[in-house]
Amino acid sequence: MDKALQTMIDNMPEKTGKSLGEWKVLLKEKSFAKHSEGVKYLKTEHNVTHGFANTIVTLSKEENTSEKDLTETQYKGKENLLLIYNELISFIENLGTDVTIIPKKGSVSIIRKRQFVLIKPTTKTRIDLGFKLKDKPTTERLENSGPFGAMCTHRVKISDKNEIDNELKEWMKEAYEKSR
Repeated sequence: MDKALQTMIDNMPEKTGKSLGEWKVLLKEKSFAKHSEGVKYLKTEHNVTHGFANTIVTLSKEENTSEKDLTETQYKGKENLLLIYNELISFIENLGTDVTIIPKKGSVSIIRKRQFVLIKPTTKTRIDLGFKLKDKPTTERLENSGPFGAMCTHRVKISDKNEIDNELKEWMKEAYEKSR
């Protein structure tokens, strides 16, 4: 979790009158269908500022969606890519005990002190693997970050499990080591 978000959560009781846990209980009781409905409710009924309301609703929804659900949703209709995904995760988990794997709606962030790899099922036949490898030159295989923008410096397109070779593993290891 980044410092700004943690500070916001720490300041929540003072600024909003309730802790994040208390807000989560309240929102669970209301069970809003849309994000915007929860934000509007907090703003109008509890005078919570937009920034806090948005954060509270976002963090409440994330808790209600399991990591397994998020990953399953990403690969729905792309089940053939799960073999590649599982192979990547298996390698990444062995990089160190300080690796955190965070599935999101459309990708999976791999974090040490900061994100160093991003796994995204981009098409039905391809996973894009994003890297943070500052000052590393691009190659035909290790491309610029493309659609990842500032989240990553490079990406590799993977369509087959056999593409998870020693070269790719070295790049993942290098990104891990640079994320200290």
